[in-house]
Amino acid sequence: MLPPLPDIPAQRPVLIAGPTASGKSALALEIAQRDGGVVVNADALQVWSCWRVLSARPSTEEESRAPHLLYGHRDPGEDYSVGHWLREVAPILADHRAGGPRPIIVGGTGLYFTALTEGLAEIPDTPPEIRAEADARRAREGHESMLAELDPETRAKIDPHNPMRVQRAWEVMRATGEGLAAWQARTPAPLMPLATCAPLLLCPDRDWLAERIDRRFDLMLAEGALDEVRAVLPIWDPAALWSRAIGAPELVAHLRGEIGLEEARIRAQAASRQYAKRQRTWFRSRMKAWHKIAYA
Repeated sequence: MLPPLPDIPAQRPVLIAGPTASGKSALALEIAQRDGGVVVNADALQVWSCWRVLSARPSTEEESRAPHLLYGHRDPGEDYSVGHWLREVAPILADHRAGGPRPIIVGGTGLYFTALTEGLAEIPDTPPEIRAEADARRAREGHESMLAELDPETRAKIDPHNPMRVQRAWEVMRATGEGLAAWQARTPAPLMPLATCAPLLLCPDRDWLAERIDRRFDLMLAEGALDEVRAVLPIWDPAALWSRAIGAPELVAHLRGEIGLEEARIRAQAASRQYAKRQRTWFRSRMKAWHKIAYA
């Protein structure tokens, strides 16, 4: 159960971050219903139209109780990034400044919140032909050769074990002639500095969260997660952005006859717990100034 929240002025924007299954969406809806506001998605998995159950998007009944924005509005195959998200959030913030409802921005994607409150470098989009070249190289030879070609400043800042981050940095260098680190050094002012909002970080007990994650995945199976995965099986692409829904690869393997449902369930629950661990690591590192709410 959540402890008491800090006092939040009625028109102050609210940010709610936390690991998967920590109760973020329920808290956002509670605040919106009690004090007014529009709930805005800040979860990279919940933007995809194909994943309502598997990404734990608010239900249609919950969405009817308060306005919800940026949920399920992108179809598989579309391009999407933190830059796209910021451009979609900007008019919502502008509407609030003009007297519209205050935004309650909620999700588990730490990069979205960091970009919102600290700024994001305005890097040009990667041309399709360079993206195709990078995809082919990663598939053919891995990401290590692209890592070796990065400028020293970028190479020192990037996670060398994350193939997609390395590829993105290589694409920036290839497309613009400048390293990612140089672009990041020119980061503009943030859309919403922390001082202008109420940033809440949910920090549930680890064991409590693990049990909740396991229970929630069982509920997802009961509510039709397999049907969601079955619907996208003909276009399944494990490298696509939309395919990163936690539990989707395991259920794809089951539907293809590679593993049983019980094994898929166990693997998916383990993947969800690992995802929560990565989220907590990010939050501890990048959200030290947020108001932390510990509970079990």
